[in-house]
Amino acid sequence: MSPPGSSSSNYTIQRKRNINNNNDFRRQVFNVDDFQRLSKKILPKELYEYLSSGTDDEITLRMNRFAFQSWCLRPRVLRPIGNISTATTLFGKSVSMPIFCSPAGVHALCEPKEGECATAKACSESGILFGLSQHATRSIEQVAAAAPPSKTNLWYQAYILKDRDLTLRLIRRAIKAGYSGFFVTVDSVRFGFREADARNGFNALPPPHRLVNYDENEDQITQPSAMEGTYNSKKEKAWDQNTEQMFEHNVSWMDIQWMKKELGNIPLVVKGIMTKEDAELAINAGADGIMVSNHGGRQLDGCLSTIDALPEVVEQVAGRVPVWLDGGVRRGTDVIKALALGAKAVGIGKPIFFSLAVGGKDAVSYMFHLLKIEVEAAMALCGVRAISEITTEHVTRLDHIALGFIPPFMTRSFL
Repeated sequence: MSPPGSSSSNYTIQRKRNINNNNDFRRQVFNVDDFQRLSKKILPKELYEYLSSGTDDEITLRMNRFAFQSWCLRPRVLRPIGNISTATTLFGKSVSMPIFCSPAGVHALCEPKEGECATAKACSESGILFGLSQHATRSIEQVAAAAPPSKTNLWYQAYILKDRDLTLRLIRRAIKAGYSGFFVTVDSVRFGFREADARNGFNALPPPHRLVNYDENEDQITQPSAMEGTYNSKKEKAWDQNTEQMFEHNVSWMDIQWMKKELGNIPLVVKGIMTKEDAELAINAGADGIMVSNHGGRQLDGCLSTIDALPEVVEQVAGRVPVWLDGGVRRGTDVIKALALGAKAVGIGKPIFFSLAVGGKDAVSYMFHLLKIEVEAAMALCGVRAISEITTEHVTRLDHIALGFIPPFMTRSFL
């Protein structure tokens, strides 16, 4: 197989993707993890492992998944559960359920034809909030044209760059394009080292893919920017270690104040909070929301899972701003557990890529369909008809150690 930076490698990705670009996935997919199992057969090894892997020993990657098993739901019976509704509101906008597409870049690696536009369309069809990464392979404007803000709850995710003026220009482009909310990712002044990428030689995007938002041509993205010489320099062994060279390392909470001043009344959610101390500092800096996230286990290995970090953050926030979460959500029961512990919404990250690889936009829509079915079933069995009825009474902690149980995250393996 050719190295990831070559055009022939990109052909391999597209060729394998196109062979499986049909609706047959519905016969093989019955839950979110099934998309990952199928994508592993479709995608080249280096791309699959780029998407599926974490950092170092991948302890946090696995904990994100299996820590949900440490929390058990408390079913309630003989309660009216007719007319169940998964609908809720996020910052005043209606959504079909408290699930959103977490911002993550380079969707075109799994959907070469439409990239993030395909995902945004699926979110629009499903009534789901879509988060567009600054590191997208389709531009702010292209996504807004494909999934108009009048019909789609579009949010933009920003990194703070060494070039502060460019950071600001990107934010202003998203405001102009009609994005209704913003994430700022604060856990990535440095990226965790991805050993899988180093082993596989994944240190650049295969052409013609690039991070088009840095091109800064609002009308037609055609020419690469000088930034490509940084994030695709191949200087480091793993791609993320090249991209991190663009980020400002000397950041502070004053940067949140600066960004919030630019946004005005547009909501800003600070993404990457894992402690009560940082949650308090984020609120003091002007954050409108907190997102508990450890970057899908791709940053600091050995930190808590997000579901285990959630309770202390919720307690500290004490209802002043909404708390969102991503990391390891794969089942409708996971959603209910997170809501019972105080989250107002949960994000889906890695499964978006695996769904795109299996069947593009239609597969992403189908994944959300499956999750909605599971959420409705879990709500019914917990005796609730509305999202607002889910409370801490519906969840309890399981002591694995007392039961002599060895958690699965103690052993390393890919799905």
